[in-house]
Amino acid sequence: MNLIMRLKNRIKVRDTALTKFLYTLAKGILTFNMPPIWYIHKPLHMVISSAINVVLFIIRTLYWKPVFIMQLRNKPRRMCFEGIGIPFRVGPLDITIGDDCRIAARIALIGRAASKETPQLIIGDNVGIGWRSGIYVGTKIIIGNNVRIAGEGKLSGYAGHPLDAKERADGKPDMDSQAKDIILEEDVWLGTGVVVNGGVTIGKGTIVGAGSVVTKDLPPSVLAGGVPARVIRKLEPEEKECETILEVVS
Repeated sequence: MNLIMRLKNRIKVRDTALTKFLYTLAKGILTFNMPPIWYIHKPLHMVISSAINVVLFIIRTLYWKPVFIMQLRNKPRRMCFEGIGIPFRVGPLDITIGDDCRIAARIALIGRAASKETPQLIIGDNVGIGWRSGIYVGTKIIIGNNVRIAGEGKLSGYAGHPLDAKERADGKPDMDSQAKDIILEEDVWLGTGVVVNGGVTIGKGTIVGAGSVVTKDLPPSVLAGGVPARVIRKLEPEEKECETILEVVS
């Protein structure tokens, strides 16, 4: 234990008048809150925040976004890139992204390393993918036009490990039979933290509630939720706003 750690522990014991004083002094310094001075801190905050946003915009436009587009098979138009950095990409993966998409920088795009053919991720037009989402492609994942994936969503197209315990312990890859397609048809909306397993197709216009785990196909135009996800009810064609829907997907 170094000298500083020994000194800290000695002060924490507070068994002498000196250590009690030093502990009180250190705690007072560490917990001191300077009262805000509005005519100083407010404009200062505005100036610093604006400067940071301008710098981030320049870096995002001139570096992060071009570097990400370099990794795609196409060159999408009018892509909105949100956040700091670029998506975390690992493994073999062919990525195609449509126009007018909104993608958070802090997402993971993973291709199955053991695949015989390069896994494919196909994203349509006007798709939104939220913060800390993960897309794990075993064979192919298709995300249709106008799909919304809220933050911390997960599309899991492969298992990552074999079923056999001994093979897992030996570090062997998962089997080809464990890698499956995932299809999100047009206008699907996945709430926060939704997990979609491999082999699943979610029908057009379906909404899946927050925290759900989708293990089987869902039909078009339904509200679904739960673990595992089940159909709650049919969505009406003219339905535009409903407290039940907002509660489920939030």
